[in-house]
This record gives sequence, C-alpha cells and structure tokens, in this order.
Amino acid sequence: MANMRRASAFAAAAATSALLLAACSNSTAETPATSGGNGGDTPEPVTITWWHNSVAGDNGENPLGDLWQSVADEYMAANPHVTIEIEAIQNEDLQRTRIPTALQSGDAPDLFQQWGGGELAAQVEAGYLMDLSDVLSADIARLGGGVAPWQYQGKTYGLPFQFGVEGIWYRKSLFEQAGITEEPSTMDELNAAVQKLKDAGIVPIAVGAGDKWPAAHWWYNFALRSCSKDVMQAAGTTFDFSDPCWIDAGEQLEAFLATEPFQPNFTSTAAQQGATSSAGMLATGAAAMELMGHWNIFVLEGFAADDAAKAELKADLGWFPMPATNGGAGDPTAALGGGDGFSCYVDAPKECADFLAYIVSDEVQKRFAVEVGGLPVAPGAASSVTNENLQELAAVAGAAGYVQLWLDTTFGPNVGGAMNDGIVAIFAGTGNAKGVVDLMVAAAATE
Repeated sequence: MANMRRASAFAAAAATSALLLAACSNSTAETPATSGGNGGDTPEPVTITWWHNSVAGDNGENPLGDLWQSVADEYMAANPHVTIEIEAIQNEDLQRTRIPTALQSGDAPDLFQQWGGGELAAQVEAGYLMDLSDVLSADIARLGGGVAPWQYQGKTYGLPFQFGVEGIWYRKSLFEQAGITEEPSTMDELNAAVQKLKDAGIVPIAVGAGDKWPAAHWWYNFALRSCSKDVMQAAGTTFDFSDPCWIDAGEQLEAFLATEPFQPNFTSTAAQQGATSSAGMLATGAAAMELMGHWNIFVLEGFAADDAAKAELKADLGWFPMPATNGGAGDPTAALGGGDGFSCYVDAPKECADFLAYIVSDEVQKRFAVEVGGLPVAPGAASSVTNENLQELAAVAGAAGYVQLWLDTTFGPNVGGAMNDGIVAIFAGTGNAKGVVDLMVAAAATE
C-alpha cells in the first residue's frame, strides 16, 4: 500500500478549525430532496442500510440516534421508494470490528460511520468507497475545508457532520473541593492539581485504557508538543519515526504515569460503557477530569437520570485545552482533533449520496447543534452552538497553530493499531517509550 495515501489527512487542518466558528453559508436544505426516476417514471424500490454509533446512554436517552431516525423518516417521506434500515452499534465495536469485517466480506452497509484520514485512505485503496466528488460537489464546497480528512488524492469519499478538538473535561465542584482555583495551563500546573485532588481523596483523572485509544491520546498529546509540525505531518506520509521526539513523547508519558493520576485498574476500564467507565466516573463525580474529544458532553449527559440531573451536570462541567509541556519542538497552540462523518459503500444505490447530502445540510446541522448539543461542521450552523464549553472548544480550535488529526486515524489501522498497543503497554507497565516506536516502525515496514 502506497505511503502517499495519507497525505490528504493533513491537507486543511487549520482551515477546518477555523470553520468551527464560521457563521456564513451559501445554502440551507430545509427539506430532503426528492430523488429517483426521470420524468414520470416510477423509481424502483431501494433499501439503504445505515450503520452509525449513536447508541443510548445509561439513562436510556439517545438524542443523536433520535435525530438520525427523524432524518431518515423525513427522507423516506419525501422519497417513498426508499427504505432506510438503521443499526446503531457501540463505537469501539463499530469502528474496530463490524465495519472492517463487513467491508472485507463484501457485505457492507450502504452508509456507514467514517472517521477519515488513514482509515479512509486504506478503504479507498481497497475499492470499498463511493467517489462523491461530482455528485455532491455543491455540498463539498459548502462545507469547505472541514471535508479535508474525508478526501484522498483530490477526491472526496465521505462527508463529516461534526469536527472538533479534544481537551480536559472537569467537574468544577471537585476542583473547588480540592482548592484548585485556576484551570491548569501547563503540565506542572496539572501535576499540582493532581496532587491536590489526591490529597482531598478525589480520583484526579479517569481514563478508559481498556479501550486503548483513550489512553493512547495522552501519548498523542505529548508527541504533539514534542515533535515539530514538520516532523509530525511528514510522519503521516513517510512513516519516518526516527526523530527523537517520538521516544520523548513516551518518556513524558512515563513521567506522568509515575505521579499516579488515574483511577485504580485503569487498564480494564471502558471508555463510555456503564457507570464505571471513564465517562461514567466523570459524569457521576467519581473522578475530577477526563481527557476526551468534543463529543464528550452528550456522552456524559447519557448518565444523567433526568432533566434536573442533566442541568446540574452541565452547570458543573468545565473544559480546558491540553496543558503545555516543558520544552519540545511542537507548537504549544497546536491541538489534536477529528470528527465523525459518513461514507457510502462503492456499490450502494445512488440514493445513498443524496441522503448523505441531507444529513449534512445546514438545516439538519442546526438541529444537530440544538437538539444533540453537537459541534457541526457546516459554517451555516455555527451560530446554533450555545453551550459555553463547546464555544470555548471552538475558539481554541480556531486559534490553534494547526489541528492534527488523531494519530491512529492519521496513520491508519496497521501502524495506528500498533502504536496504540505500544502505548497501552506503557500504561500496563509492560512496555516503554522505545517500544512504542519500535512497534510503529515494524508495522510501517509491512505497508
């Protein structure tokens, strides 16, 4: 597989972050378009299978899943010949097992969740994805630079519905209880906050290392600060991990782990499933902080028993960007980010692309912001974001020197998977900083 396949993952990261605050757009789709036959012809019946990761929270609520069902119902009402069959699948199972297996077996859904970057590039090279460049050219232009991670070699193979950066979500009341009066802006300040929380008998940080990627994101952030932008972005196309900054990232992680900032048994903790997951711990006040992406707000709300509990949680939640490290060649304002979108299978009916255009229309994007609390990609929906934490997150993204796509997504499933395995081994005490790089180099040699 050619290494050049990952180049597009980085193409317009800074432009993408700027879109998070934009508030202008050329068009808004108020209702789904009618697709089908020419003239008076009656279109042949079509079934679209749709896989997404919007499952219900512990409280049984599923605002994003409800929105997707409404969007499907609206499209089917406007296009009676189309039947949309939805399957909601838990995120880790969907991304790591169900989608890869379905694609390899040739029995893939017509429309499915897509994270872009190296994963998308690998799927394109395997011939799995529909080229949307021409049929959705107007929507691609409307969404702008936010589409870049879903493009490969100048063509578009997916469209995003949300994009943002990650940072540390925290409970204000627990900070106050521990005597922390300022949000940490440096690792020294974060280490001091960790100690204050421990002294107060509070678990400082929850991490779902059992699902690997939440733990790996700590290493990603250390690498982002240690490696220069040139080294970081070149690695996505060359798989050159010879710069000492990659080992330095692991050494910084080892030093941070030595402060014991996480909950007991973190290597067996899930990210989002159940009250004992890292998200559940933050939502219930069992931990003070969690490093997580922009989507975390509605994951956390899924643990609230009722509207009153949800309002109390929202009022107590704070957010701050990943603190700066001491030294390193990386841009201290750079941020890690990514998003969620959808791709059509290469053999999906043409209505799949038409339905995808409705999903990312300005009208549905506004509803995504208002009804779900999400962070939309469409510039025309930006003014619909009212949550203060998401507004701050968007401002940080807009001011970032650049936004680096999640490293496992950037490097693709082979190298990215090896990287995550090596990082989790550090968390488990069975690996080390050099071991992560060795695994990445070995995996890259098989590309």
